Parts: sequence; structure tokens; C-alpha cells
Amino acid sequence: MRGVTLVEMMVALVLGLIVAGAAMSVFLANKRTYVAAESIGRLQSNARVAFELMARDLREATANACGTDLAGAANVVNNPTSRWYTDYGTGIVGYGGATAFGDAAFGTGEGQRVAGTAAVELKSTAPDLVTVKSHTPASAQILLNTVDHGLAKGDIAVICDAQHAAIFQVTNVLAGASPALVHNTGTGSPGNCSQGFGEPIICSPPTGTSYRFGCAFGGTDATIDCSLDENKWSAYVARLQALRWYVGCNGRADCASAAGRSLYRSRLDTSGAAPVVKQDEIAEGVTGMSLAYLVDGEDAYAAPGAVADWRQVVAVEVSLELTSSELVDGSQVQRQLSHVVALRSRAP
Repeated sequence: MRGVTLVEMMVALVLGLIVAGAAMSVFLANKRTYVAAESIGRLQSNARVAFELMARDLREATANACGTDLAGAANVVNNPTSRWYTDYGTGIVGYGGATAFGDAAFGTGEGQRVAGTAAVELKSTAPDLVTVKSHTPASAQILLNTVDHGLAKGDIAVICDAQHAAIFQVTNVLAGASPALVHNTGTGSPGNCSQGFGEPIICSPPTGTSYRFGCAFGGTDATIDCSLDENKWSAYVARLQALRWYVGCNGRADCASAAGRSLYRSRLDTSGAAPVVKQDEIAEGVTGMSLAYLVDGEDAYAAPGAVADWRQVVAVEVSLELTSSELVDGSQVQRQLSHVVALRSRAP
């Protein structure tokens, strides 16, 4: 039988190599497309989670259970301005990329903030609030309408009515048929400097300035009988939230790389004997963040250093820089996304 010649065999090999090369090119192109699409999808998913959760906290910043600005509440906690999580004087505070937190320096350890990235502190009430049945300033007890109030000893909380609000630490919880919160002095960490919820705040003597929540005008008018229904005002108690949003090192890779950075949310946890701050990783691949603030009456957003009064901030522009950890055509995929959030409690 007649075989093939050397020339025919070489032509066949060349044609086979061309077909194999074409198939390989299609495979590699599809792989690059898949990796690119997967990287972009992961970035978009991380951005969606980051903006959704961060926007929720920003919208509720400075709000209290009675719908007024938390920045105006009387704070009877011991030395409230000495700790970021008890200082509710402004409700929101922004930090530029060159300004570290007062109690935490920049760093490369897990959960530490990355130098050169912006951050923001937010204070608000938790969404669950409880109705006050009665308040007895002399015994520092707040009688509640339910045993399912969710408040515990050590919690930082706010009590408010339509006219006034006060921030305090729960020093004890009385269970049973008449659930109540106690706000005594001389116990707890950081504890309360005064039993009185009125203004001016007086820490010595600890009885302070009296204000009776649940009674018209706080019971400051001696002619008002607080036992009468027509003299009773609605009052509520809610646990307070202290939050920080920042870009931090996640500890899984070098913090200089995209794989080593994530968006973090610090929160105040009062479930133990004393308040502690815990860090929660929210979204990976967030390598940078910048924040700008709109002050009431202004027509342009300003950097944190240009804000003279944080109590006048009404909106925040959040810009996140996201970077993929995978390479696409030899480089990482990067996206810069922005979102504007208005503070609900300061809306006109």
C-alpha cells in the first residue's frame, strides 16, 4: 500500500499545530474574559455590601429614639469626652487620611487602620426602643413596659421625650413583673457622674439636676401632678451605638497589597463587665476611602479638615477605591465608586 510522503506529513503537522494554536488562543481568551468578569463581579458585590451597610449607619447618625438630634442630649456618663464611644457631642466626626484616631494609631496589624485613608465616627440609637412607664429620679429607676427590652447592665443608653434627652450607663437591670433600669452613680465602667438627667449637668452632689421623664416638662414645675394622665408625656429608652468606618489591614496578606486590605466597622460592645470596641470586617478588596461632608447652608462638599462645626453636617459623600487581588492581562482591576448619603435626623 502507498503511504504518505514526508512533505504531506509535515503539511499535516503544520495544519494540526495551527488548529491546536487557534483552539488554545480561544481557550486563553475565554479564561481571561472569565477572570476579568469574575473580578469585576466580586468588586461590584463588595461595593454593594459596603455601600448598603455604611449608608444605613450614615443615614441614622446623630438620631435618637425620639427623632431629635442626639448631639443636644445631656450626657451624664463620667468624663464623656475622654472616650470616643461616650462622646456624643456632635453625632458624627470625620478623619482625613493624615489624621489618626485619638486612641488608635495607624498600623499594619490585623484590624488596624491604613495610613492615608479617611474614616468616620458615627453615634446613634439602636433601632429597638422601649416605652417608659414611669421614672423616679430619687431612686434612679426607670420602669419599663416590657421585660423584652434587650438592655443589659453596662449598656450606654439614651432616654428621651419630645423636649429633652439624656445619655447614661445602665448600672443595673431589675427583672420580674416590674422591669426597670437603674442609673445610679458610684458603680459601673465608666459609670454615671450624676443621677439627675436635667441641665445643667451637676456631678457634685450626685443627685444633680432633676428631670423626670414621662411627666410634662420633666416634672420641673412643682404645680404639675405627674400622676394625672393629662400630665404624662411619652418617653422612650434605647441602647446607643458608637461606630467607626475605616479601611484596615485584614492580616491575610501584606497590607500594601489589595488582598491585605478590607473595609472595617468598629462597634461598641457592652455585653461584658465594661464596654469594649470590636472590629468587624465588612468587605475585602477595599483599598482606599475618601469622605467629603456637606455643611448646612453650603453648596459644596468639604474635606474633614474644613468642617468647623460637625453638628451642621447634613450629608456625606463616600468614595471607595476597590482593587481585585487577581491579575487581568498583567494588571489588577480597579474601580472608583461614589455614593451620597443624607443624615435623616438633620433633613429639612
